[in-house]
Amino acid sequence: MSDHRSMPVPDGLEGDRLDAALARMFGLSRSRAAELIAEGNVLVDGAAAAKSDRVRGGAWLDVTLPPPPSAPVPRPEPVPGLRVVYEDSDIVVVDKPVGVVAHPTVGWTGPSVIEGLLASGVQVTTSGAAERQGIVHRLDANTTGLMVVAKSEVAYSVLKRAFKERTVDKHYHTLVQGHPDPLRGTIDAPIDRHPSGDGRFAVVAGGRPSVTHYDTLEAFRAASLLDVKLETGRTHQIRVHMAAMRHPCVGDHLYGADPTLAARLGIRRQWLHAVRLGFDHPTQGRPVEFESPYPEDLEKAVAQLRED
Repeated sequence: MSDHRSMPVPDGLEGDRLDAALARMFGLSRSRAAELIAEGNVLVDGAAAAKSDRVRGGAWLDVTLPPPPSAPVPRPEPVPGLRVVYEDSDIVVVDKPVGVVAHPTVGWTGPSVIEGLLASGVQVTTSGAAERQGIVHRLDANTTGLMVVAKSEVAYSVLKRAFKERTVDKHYHTLVQGHPDPLRGTIDAPIDRHPSGDGRFAVVAGGRPSVTHYDTLEAFRAASLLDVKLETGRTHQIRVHMAAMRHPCVGDHLYGADPTLAARLGIRRQWLHAVRLGFDHPTQGRPVEFESPYPEDLEKAVAQLRED
């Protein structure tokens, strides 16, 4: 069932292209907004308009949004390399391999953590949307390392709150190009979808508050190994903040990394690993902490830089 919206253009979007204004107002990608306009689903002051038309603050928009595609329901599917680090009746902590998402999503046909756990007989809580039951935080498909999944409803609600209130200790290691200056610091810059609508995120005025602390562990000729502590957990946060500092994660072509350096080090994805995860156990109250070694591809890249 389609969703009809009728509202004025906010004054803050005065002068923006129609497709850009729609993308900001409804959380769409720029390309999806352009499709809606081309399909005749957008009227400005009662008349059809082109995607490149500039909007006027207060102009009346009538938009017909199609129903969102329903996300696939998780089914048991073995995931090679998915390692259970810890499990009890409330939580399961996994070490996620490369090429695996947290839960099934529209358009993703690869493996997911939830489906891998179901295949190995781990029952997760039914709390949350059907496709992401038990998921309290996520890692990008090509980011490896530690994730906690809730098995009980109480664990789900307590952990969701802990992540929201920033009481979870999340440490990552990342190999970035060049040498950050200063060697240790905090990046406090808001993040939102990139205006291009191509799936990237970016530092954007008015975006969601995002805070990343970093410290240089080791400096090489062309790159630096950083310890990163996340205060917030925005999509692509470390990748976006490092790129904004002009020190993208090695291998992160989406955010401007040098393909030559990645090829020389044998890296085919962003060098980013969730190395440590600590939190108060949701039912026992005691602090728990888990660590994960680097996967082989990341370890080899660092060993090569040390040799150089």
